[in-house]
Amino acid sequence: QVQLVESGGGLVQAGGSLRLSCAASGRTFSNYALGWFRQAPGKEREFVAAISWRSGATRYADSGKGRFTISRDNAKNTVYLQMNSLKPEDTAVYYCAASRSGWYRPWSSDEYDYWGQGAQVTVSS
Repeated sequence: QVQLVESGGGLVQAGGSLRLSCAASGRTFSNYALGWFRQAPGKEREFVAAISWRSGATRYADSGKGRFTISRDNAKNTVYLQMNSLKPEDTAVYYCAASRSGWYRPWSSDEYDYWGQGAQVTVSS
């Protein structure tokens, strides 16, 4: 059974930083893509960033380019999302997800098979 457990959310002032972690377990993820999505109140879930577990290739939504960095630690089976220069509009629940499709359309939530429970990120102005 695949499990994805997020941690590291919280309250931060605008301009601050947070690092989210996603601990993955239950299988070998070498052929998977791991992604971060977010959902703000009243809005649809949107893509934030993704990483290929095998190659380390990354992809970012425009909203996070230059501010967010996704990375992985193969030994710990953990994916991270480092978020810098946070803005109030980054406030959302952030979800970690795993895709068996690998690097096929990693920006699309439709390709993801497993989801974490979410971590709240609140950025105050």
